[in-house]
Amino acid sequence: MRLITLGLAFLLLLIQYPLWLGKGGWLRVKDFEMQVDAAHKKNAELLARNAKLDSEVRDLKDGTGAVEERARYELSMIKQNEIFVQIVGKDQAAALAPLAPKPAASTPPHP
Repeated sequence: MRLITLGLAFLLLLIQYPLWLGKGGWLRVKDFEMQVDAAHKKNAELLARNAKLDSEVRDLKDGTGAVEERARYELSMIKQNEIFVQIVGKDQAAALAPLAPKPAASTPPHP
């Protein structure tokens, strides 16, 4: 009877081996699940980066308004045939130099 019990226990362990350590075993499946989770996380990060780059490319291709607005505000740039008007408060008037252009020297007409 003891020999049958040991034989059945050995067979039970022999059956358990592929379940735990075999090609489709639980440990290997757990390892694959961890790899898949890491790949999903990396893909999510890359998708976010790609979306950001795509919006920047689209803005550079289509939307020059943002660049123009920044140039106007930060650099006081104006387009050709536009008039720049700056309103200065009383406190700031002394700090700013006059912006009026100097009159051009008249040159005699060429014959």
